[in-house]
Amino acid sequence: MVDPNLPHSQGELFAEVSKLLNSTLNLDELLDVILSLASRTMEAEASTLLVMDEKKKASKLYISSAGGSIKEKLPVEKGEGIVGWVAENGKAVISNQVKQDPRYSPEMENQIGFSIESLICVPLLRKGNLIGAVSALNKRQGKEFSSQDLEIFSSLADQIAVALDNSYLFRKAKKKTLEFETLLEVEKSLSSSLNLNKLLEVVLDSLLKVVKYDAAAIFLIDQKRQEIEHIKARGFDPALEPDLKLKIGQGLAGWAAKTQMSLIVPDAKKDSRYIEARIETQSEMVVPILSQNRIIGVFNLENDKLNAYGEEDLELLEAFASLAAISIERARQHEEILEKRKLEEELSIAKRIQQSFLPGEKPQLAGFDICGINIPSEEVGGDYYDYIPIIDNQMGITIGDVSGKGIPAALIMASFRASLIAEIRNNYAIRSIMFKVNNLLFESTDPDIYVTAVYGVLDIKNKIFTFSNGGHNAPILRHAGGKMEYLTQGGLALGMFENSKYEERPIKLNAGDIIVFYTDGVTETKNEKEEEFGTERLKQVIDNSHKLGALQIQESIQEAVKDFTSDLNQADDLTLLVIKVKE
Repeated sequence: MVDPNLPHSQGELFAEVSKLLNSTLNLDELLDVILSLASRTMEAEASTLLVMDEKKKASKLYISSAGGSIKEKLPVEKGEGIVGWVAENGKAVISNQVKQDPRYSPEMENQIGFSIESLICVPLLRKGNLIGAVSALNKRQGKEFSSQDLEIFSSLADQIAVALDNSYLFRKAKKKTLEFETLLEVEKSLSSSLNLNKLLEVVLDSLLKVVKYDAAAIFLIDQKRQEIEHIKARGFDPALEPDLKLKIGQGLAGWAAKTQMSLIVPDAKKDSRYIEARIETQSEMVVPILSQNRIIGVFNLENDKLNAYGEEDLELLEAFASLAAISIERARQHEEILEKRKLEEELSIAKRIQQSFLPGEKPQLAGFDICGINIPSEEVGGDYYDYIPIIDNQMGITIGDVSGKGIPAALIMASFRASLIAEIRNNYAIRSIMFKVNNLLFESTDPDIYVTAVYGVLDIKNKIFTFSNGGHNAPILRHAGGKMEYLTQGGLALGMFENSKYEERPIKLNAGDIIVFYTDGVTETKNEKEEEFGTERLKQVIDNSHKLGALQIQESIQEAVKDFTSDLNQADDLTLLVIKVKE
């Protein structure tokens, strides 16, 4: 590339040098030009070029031998050898007896690959900043480097520094253009999916085009609980991946989530915040993912080399995080919409199931006034009440509540109802019915699922109510004379334990007696002070309205609960069943 016959006059020499140094902005080609010029202008056997990075933390040494070949050496330690000393101190050196110079480095000579007898080295300065050093090695024909050589070489170094600076600027501009084009491609890729899990896979694929990594993890944050809820990782040993589960503030990723700040860690093992989840990791970079100044996640990149990431990498990852944040939020919102739609569908199904169990109209029984109501909450529970005809002059009365909400609770209640009706048809003894229904539920449900229920038989002719209470809110019996009692006899909630025994109790009813059955949606409903309505208030309402009909008593209770909660959202189903003996 370089003309071997350089001009002989100094003016012609520098004109030609300037022309050659400005002939290319490609760094690899420029290195070839610089090293060849250094050797030829100084009539030297070889030349070297030491280039420092922008942070001046690492240096690379390029060598041109007499044959013109270039090889890049490993990073040179700061201040190593005469060349390193010049680059660090910014002072030129002529040494015609190199091996006697205290700054001489035999190790560097071994790396270069031939014996150095003489050397001239000048610093490279650009806008007052040291960017490296250029040297010529072994003056030909046994000559020594002179002060005149130093003057010429220093002038050459000025032009080399300018050429290198221009090449760096060109490379930066080219890199920025490439990065911009890559980010545009990434933006298109990130818009391709609304499935969060698939999107995070795309994010990790796209991220590798922007910043190199040996392992990466995306931590997403639950906004309500302020905990890391979702992790997508690549490059980690599956056996060590549990170590990635962090709380906000824990580990480098947790630190970034807490402070909402980015961080480069040149040597991860020396950082007290680092939690090792990968043995090979040497350096790390973390960047928060922000949406409208709100933390939604963290990018964590790990590399097997020390000091692998610089400010440019950090800027790129921050730009990438901004793009990813938009797509992640969009995917999350889409999932929330789907989840909400699914929940609404489940609630609608559960409500239909629940409503299908409830009696369509109240029974007309001689000598009795009966009514019931179920007011479902927004979150469907498992409340149930029913009137079940048995034989002439006998009516089954039941009220129940399943632990849990939604479709599962509705399905369990369906199972309870079917079992109850089947056993009513096969058995007349209430305690036997409760025993068998309990065992059926125990066998067919999970241990934490149970049903509280009261089942009784109303003997219309003899005005006797025989019941058994399976762990349910005790019905309140108000006698015509004003005395009140709880109907508690029975046993444990149904489905909790196998072979549970149940008692039954008959009650002789008289004119004016009132029985109020209810679920915890009545007594456990709360006001704005978090106080429960409770059984005492319920008894007071019953007492105040005892002269009214069953429907009016029921409505009085509903109104009292509504007034107590001040129209707060109903947290649970409200179910009532009132029996009054006519006078």
